[in-house]
Formats: sequence, C-alpha cells, structure tokens
Amino acid sequence: MKQSIHINRIAVLLLAAVLLVLLLLGWGLGMFADIEEEPYVSEDADRIVVGVSQLGSESMWRTANTESVQNTFTQQNGYFLIFNNARQKQENQIKAIRSFISQRVDYIVFSPVVETGWETVLQEAKEAGIPVILMDRNVDVEDKSLYVTCVGSDFVTEGEKAGHWLEDDLRRSGRADEDVNIVVLKGTEGSSSQIGRTRGFFSVAQDHDNWHILAQEYADFTSAKGREVMEGMLKRYSQIDVVVSQNDDMTFGALEAIGESGRSVGVNGDITVISVDGTHEALAMVADGVINVDIECNPDQGEYVSDVIRMLENGEQVEKQYYVDEDVFTIDNVTQDVLSKRSY
Repeated sequence: MKQSIHINRIAVLLLAAVLLVLLLLGWGLGMFADIEEEPYVSEDADRIVVGVSQLGSESMWRTANTESVQNTFTQQNGYFLIFNNARQKQENQIKAIRSFISQRVDYIVFSPVVETGWETVLQEAKEAGIPVILMDRNVDVEDKSLYVTCVGSDFVTEGEKAGHWLEDDLRRSGRADEDVNIVVLKGTEGSSSQIGRTRGFFSVAQDHDNWHILAQEYADFTSAKGREVMEGMLKRYSQIDVVVSQNDDMTFGALEAIGESGRSVGVNGDITVISVDGTHEALAMVADGVINVDIECNPDQGEYVSDVIRMLENGEQVEKQYYVDEDVFTIDNVTQDVLSKRSY
C-alpha cells in the first residue's frame, strides 16, 4: 500500500513538472500574451475609428438617427464604430467621450443632450488631438475651436417654418385677424432643438398681437410626457385653437389626450396641430388630415458626418456648420410615394 502511494506521488510530481515546462514554453511562444485593450489596433489598423455617443433613444426620430449612423460607419465603408447610448444623461456622455479619448479613437461624434457644460471634456479631446464633430445638436462654448463642425438641422428655421405655416393657414381660412389661443409642447430643456424651435416660432408669433400663447411647457420629446402635459393644458384652458409640438412623439401623446377630452383635431377639427420631425407614422396622420402640418427634421445624418470625416482625412477645410435638407409636409404633398419611401 505504501509503495502504491509513493508511486502516485511520483506521478503527480512528474505531471506537475510537465505542466510547468509547457507553461514556460507557452509563455515564451506568446500563447498567454495580454489581450489588446483596443482590438482595432491590431485587427483594424487601416480603418477610421469613430466613437459615437448618442444622447439616447427617446423617440422614433432618435432611433432613425442611430440607424443612419450605424449603417454608415461600417467595416465595408472603412470604419470601426464604437457606439454608446447615453440614455438622456449628460454625465453618461461625458464618461463616454473620456472613454473614447483613452481608446485613442480617430474621431469623436456626439449628439449633446444639452448645450452647456462641455468645455472641460472637449478641452481634453482637443489636447489629445482628436477632432470632435457635433451631430444633430450644438453646444454653447466660448472656444469654438473645441469642436470641428456641427452637422444637423437648422432648428430656428424649423420653428420659423411652423410659424409661417400658421400665418398662411389663418390667412387662407379667413381667420388672420381673429384671436388665436396657442399652447406649445417644448422638448428637453436646454437642448439645441428645443431652444432653436422655440426661438424660431416665437420670432414669428411676436408679430401677431392676436396670437395668445396660453402655455409653453417642457415635455422631454416623449409620447408619455406629451400626453401628460397636454392633459394638464386641456384641464386649464377651455379654448385651445392651436397645439405646437416640437416633435412627433410628443404630438402622439398630445393627440391621445385631446381625443380623450372629446375635442377634435386636424383639417376638419377644432384644434390645429403643428408637429416637427416628419416620421412615417406622423406623415400618415398628415395624409389623413389628423395632423395639419409636419415640419421635417431629417435624421439621416450619418452620411453627412462621413463626408466631413473624409474631407478631414484629405486635409480639406470644412465649414463650422452643415445643415441637412428638410421639407414641410401637409395633406397636399404627403403622397403614397412619399410614405413608401419613408425609412423612419
């Protein structure tokens, strides 16, 4: 019995020795080398590495905007994309941008949740030599060199378009001189889109003494908040003639609240509805006369950003702002062809 135990011990020692030899050989051959912290350094050295921080997924428009980015910055197009969803929180975006800096990406692209509070992290990106491109929304910084350019919509013009359409509609219907009671559903407080659309619409409204803004409240660009805010407005005001909603998702919520109140909307209704975005679902409502007008905000911005990056790669000068093409949709121009081609 003792001899058997002794033999077993020898076998164990021999096995341990063999494993030790294999381990040493493996180490020498690089079998256990550290995994690269940034895998694209070795696998994708020829690709342009782009870190994108999307502000969230609060609406159908934002989902379409994200798809535009992900469909553009692909391997086939010569990119390596690192994507982050900030879930509507600025602190998450700042953390993501710092992560992009530590990973030494070639470009940083982000849609800022709000306009202010970016100086420190953008200075860090500048010191790291990483160009920053703003997408969809802008930032309010004293040093404009902290970012290369902004690609997105002209939000002030969108607001102006809404105001001018209302002018024309009231004139066509013979109500240009009548009192008009208006409520405004605004988007996320402090965001470029909310600030610009508000400024643009009010620049037109201030020229009309008979336009009465009963209320303007933030509804965060979401359907649920839009419904909640609209419900409160309907309880406070017995006579609402126009609802100006700064995006389609808030409009959907507002329409639910108006419907439940027993009031009618649209071309043949009591309340005129002005929306912004131009999503497929909203345009279908425009075609049906439920929404009177929808001011387009084009989410297909990935290709525009890619064009800017290619220009920078070629050493070309870029402008400080690029605006995407956008339209105004009413029952007169929302055809089946328009709806069938709508990708969002």
